[in-house]
Amino acid sequence: MKNTRRSCLKHFSFISLFLKHNLLSFLGCLVLIAIVFVTPNSLLAVPAKSGQVLFNENCAGCHINGGNIIRRNRTLKLSDLKRRGLDNPEAIARIAKEGIGTMSGYEEYLGEDGAKLVAEWIWNQAQNAWTQG
Repeated sequence: MKNTRRSCLKHFSFISLFLKHNLLSFLGCLVLIAIVFVTPNSLLAVPAKSGQVLFNENCAGCHINGGNIIRRNRTLKLSDLKRRGLDNPEAIARIAKEGIGTMSGYEEYLGEDGAKLVAEWIWNQAQNAWTQG
């Protein structure tokens, strides 16, 4: 009788442990599902890239440190930008999107607001003589 009782208690503790473990896993899954479906999309969205990151990914190959390895007189230095009438971020953004001369536009690569972000970053760098990276 004692062995049967001990055996039943062993099985009961095993079943209890098994249910407790699975219950915790089930509750954990429910919490994750609730977070995904209840959290606003704005919190789950991939953060937008900064102007600097976009520049490094798409522009720095030719315009390293604001220069131009293809056409030396078409730099992103403040004096060259102003000489060509590019005296604001909007003008720079238009060229980043549409291109100019032999430079193709990058709208497809920069995304919806990318041209504006990269243009603002370029303008800021030009204002500071490209000393900040």
